[in-house]
Amino acid sequence: MPTLLERFFSTIILTVVAGFFWIIWDVITALVFYSTTLLLLHTYHLSNLIALEVWLKSLAHGTANLPNSSGAWGGIFSLLARLVRNQDQNQEQLNSALERLRRATAAMPEGIVILDEENRIEWSNKMAEQHFGINFSQDAYQQVTYLVRQPQFANYLLTRNYSEPLVMEQSRHHGLLLSLQLVPYGDKQKLLISHDVTRLREMEVMRQDFVANVSHELRTPLTVIYGFLEIFSEEDEIDSKMYKQAVVLMTEQANRMKGLLEDLLTLSQLENVRNQVHEEIIDMVDLLKEIYQETESIDSGRHHINSELNTDIKLLGSKSELRSVFSNLITNAIKYTPDEGTVTLKWEILGDGRGVFSVQDNGIGISSEHIPRLAERFYRVDLSRSRATGGTGLGLAIVKHALNRHQAELKIVSEIGKGSCFSAQFPSRRLIK
Repeated sequence: MPTLLERFFSTIILTVVAGFFWIIWDVITALVFYSTTLLLLHTYHLSNLIALEVWLKSLAHGTANLPNSSGAWGGIFSLLARLVRNQDQNQEQLNSALERLRRATAAMPEGIVILDEENRIEWSNKMAEQHFGINFSQDAYQQVTYLVRQPQFANYLLTRNYSEPLVMEQSRHHGLLLSLQLVPYGDKQKLLISHDVTRLREMEVMRQDFVANVSHELRTPLTVIYGFLEIFSEEDEIDSKMYKQAVVLMTEQANRMKGLLEDLLTLSQLENVRNQVHEEIIDMVDLLKEIYQETESIDSGRHHINSELNTDIKLLGSKSELRSVFSNLITNAIKYTPDEGTVTLKWEILGDGRGVFSVQDNGIGISSEHIPRLAERFYRVDLSRSRATGGTGLGLAIVKHALNRHQAELKIVSEIGKGSCFSAQFPSRRLIK
């Protein structure tokens, strides 16, 4: 940077020369020289000031060209140009960082809305638009309470107690449950963060139902066993016939509890992601022949059981898990098919390459509204009939989870009075020729 002496060097030289002219000639000549030179300097500086003004105006339109000048003004223009370049670089870096931030927030699974001091929408990501039913391009700078018209939300904003999230059901989307959290930041701005907790609520309801159902299923056999034990402890002499009947009933109830606990343990193992599938090549023809013979032996001729093995393709998977799946589907078909009814087992390859094991019966059938929920734990179409057949209510839940572990699907087609078809459909990559 030039020093103070350097800045006034031209003025000092001018004064010295004018003084020299005064001494040699006269004061008039010195004054004319001094005035003319000052006028030229003023014109030089004025032209550079005009060039500076034009340059600064052109900067606003993005068409700036650095003025050509020499001397002090050339240094000033160079310095200003360097500052402008640095500012442009900083602006580009800021814009790039802002764009990365916008892309990151747009990709977040949570909804993000930026509100100003008056709770007007300054920005929102796509997820927030889905959660609140807004369109930022149309709703920018609108009051958020004009768009989210729910009293509990307005009260949440008004009370300014943001330490706990607000959980509310979105009126524009039936069944959508949101957890909202307001986070104040910056110059009286706020972040409104929304999270879809619908699935969490469903899981909590399922957990509560599961606990209630397990408690209910265990209460009945325990009540029977406890009742007989209470009688035995109070009676000095017990009739042998009554004793045998009590032992039979207690054994039945104990077996019922045992079956329930075994199914619960099986379901827990299938749901455990760390419990990997122990795969092997399964000869489906041999396996289904074994299951068919066992079924006929247990059924004792009460039903017409048929077997259709339309392919000898083998299957890659866990033999124990899939044996349980197939046996479960066959057992259910027999339970809900009247005597002299027909149950058909089939193993075939579909046109799209999938392998399908199916069990078709002509039993009582299932109403269509029950089909989507059949694989839920403890879900029963007919509670009294299910208990009469000795089911735990977990069979199809076990089937579904075991098939999921094999990337397979459980398909159910049924009609009241005409029977049902339960099929396990395996992807082609699990089929072995």
